Amino acid sequence: MTVRACVLVFVLLLASASGAAGEPVRVAVGDVTLTADLSVPPGRGPFPVVVALHGCNGMRSDDGQRLNARHRDWGGRLTAAGYAVLALDSFSARGAKEVCTEKVRTITPRMRADDVRAALIWLGTNPVIDAKRIALLGWSHGAMTVLWTVRPNFLVGVPTPFAAVAYYPGCTEISKIPGWRPSVAVTMLTGALDDWTPPAPCRALATQSGGIRYIEYPDAYHAFDAPNLPVRVRTGLGRVKGGEAHVGTNPEARAASIAEVMALLAVATAAKP
Repeated sequence: MTVRACVLVFVLLLASASGAAGEPVRVAVGDVTLTADLSVPPGRGPFPVVVALHGCNGMRSDDGQRLNARHRDWGGRLTAAGYAVLALDSFSARGAKEVCTEKVRTITPRMRADDVRAALIWLGTNPVIDAKRIALLGWSHGAMTVLWTVRPNFLVGVPTPFAAVAYYPGCTEISKIPGWRPSVAVTMLTGALDDWTPPAPCRALATQSGGIRYIEYPDAYHAFDAPNLPVRVRTGLGRVKGGEAHVGTNPEARAASIAEVMALLAVATAAKP
């Protein structure tokens, strides 16, 4: 079912004691009501907004009560810079805590693109949001969601993001689509040592499709931008040969990529009327 055929309802709720950084938001997409977290900087707005799309681990901490470290880290940085942040949870309402260990994904990036489309529709009606200044920011599974969202002809009739950022996506499936080219300029940030979502397919996609600014960081594994995550081998992965891959922070790549993203957002938002 596409979002065009779905009833879209967003209900802002009172902030709870859940540890979330902003206001809990409910998002109805078809017969599923997703949850999200909307953080707004001080002031009256309208504000530019970043739609944050979690990886296969989901966006909640292990206890499920608050945003995980990456989302808190980025949320604080973005709101301090004057951006609203909509962190969209595609898993909880669908009964999933994570899909990293699944060999056959029950929730796919293509499915999640419908969630993003619904979010864009609502953001276009929210008076505190500047619908001309919307950006997408995704990690791994969420970065693949970014690529499916900006596929040709998918965002017709909805507010179009001015920029999209994809941290270490898997590009194999997207690269199989004949003539694929993003409808929104994409900045892709990958680690040269990534053995979970290897960079080679994304490097090739950037070369063949156009519309992608590709940056590869040396000596960086998957999740190199995570705050204070020691490098380790993660086991039990469903979509990786042997079920193992390295994850962890690379301080230099983290700092460089954060600077890259913040500069991109600053330039792009300043250019919008």
